Amino acid sequence: MAGRGRNARGGGPRGRRRAAGLLLAALLTASACTASADPDTVLTTGALDATLERRAAAVLAHDPAGYLDGLAPDAAKLRAAQRTELDRLADVPLKSWTYDVKDITEQDGQWATAEVELRYRIDGYDTAPVATRRVLELMRDGDRWYITEDRPAKGASGQLWQQGDVEVVQGAHSIVLGVGRGEEELRQIADTVDLAVPAVSDAWPRPWNQRVVVLVPDSVESMAGLLGSPEASYRGIAAVTTGEVGGTGESPAIADRVIVNPQAYATLGSFGQRIVLTHETTHVATRTSTSTATPVWLSEGFADWTAYRGEDRAADTVAPELAEAVRSGRTPAGLPADPDFGFDGDPAKLAGAYEGGWLACELIAERWGKEKLIAFYEAVGAHDGRKGAVEKALKAVLDTTPEQFTADWRDYLATRLG
Repeated sequence: MAGRGRNARGGGPRGRRRAAGLLLAALLTASACTASADPDTVLTTGALDATLERRAAAVLAHDPAGYLDGLAPDAAKLRAAQRTELDRLADVPLKSWTYDVKDITEQDGQWATAEVELRYRIDGYDTAPVATRRVLELMRDGDRWYITEDRPAKGASGQLWQQGDVEVVQGAHSIVLGVGRGEEELRQIADTVDLAVPAVSDAWPRPWNQRVVVLVPDSVESMAGLLGSPEASYRGIAAVTTGEVGGTGESPAIADRVIVNPQAYATLGSFGQRIVLTHETTHVATRTSTSTATPVWLSEGFADWTAYRGEDRAADTVAPELAEAVRSGRTPAGLPADPDFGFDGDPAKLAGAYEGGWLACELIAERWGKEKLIAFYEAVGAHDGRKGAVEKALKAVLDTTPEQFTADWRDYLATRLG
């Protein structure tokens, strides 16, 4: 699931299974033709694995002939498109590139359809792979099977290199990959992330690799393609972070990607851009302690607390929507619910949700201290499921109850914003 993001107003978004190398004859269709197929003509994971292993090795070696070897010789359009994709990957420092066969269906000895999972890592940045599902159509010619079509699986997001030539800029803690964006723009983003990483590490003094991968597509439409979501959801959003979280907070994180909306990001000044990228970098740093038990107000509030920490900004400047609500007698009755953070809803409600989460974390840090805020975040994320996670952590870490904390938060809003 895509991680949460931050809107252009102020800066403020889940695993994997190992493939088995077994024959998939049991997955054959029940038609008489398939049932009576010669075993020697049945496509197996072993046969397909061999083709895909050669293909993966060719990507890492930047070997066009090897990459195209598994494609049908007469599939001219596919071969041209795949050659173009390989060329676009030339400057991306890949550490690994593998395929896992997930399913083989619809085969009759001459034709087959397979779903595979592509996994790749960027050298020096990814401690775990990014994964995406692909559907391959294959045909048999003699003793070999050849790919005749390679397309995203249903619901799978696209990849940056499928959108155009990839420009790569590396910083001290960052690598920025862009399509249709100038080198100067990408360098500025890398420099901003390089400033964000030490700030995040100071706020979150827990082990993380302090490396951030940023993708900058050429438009909000292309951004939506990378996220597999409608573009309308992201028009006012400056950036989002993608990644996966475990069910208990104990599962290892997979690689995160910060994806920038170039149009919305460009409308921000240097302060706003720094807030946005510090916020998103916080999501990368805290990923291993974030789980399905973590409410959005806490993950987003902590990211904003990190981003605004140390900034000399009045609370009503950071939280204008909530300030207006408090001053007009519309103080929220409770902490923001997860649906309040939906990108396709009311922008004012979305902004107020982020602001409410930020001030909840501000309250904890001010009253109980930074270490208690971090311990609270970790305790919630380590809980087995959402139910009872916040309640248990409030009691164990802060010695309070949900009712009392909510009352304290509402009082805090009045004090800071009234």
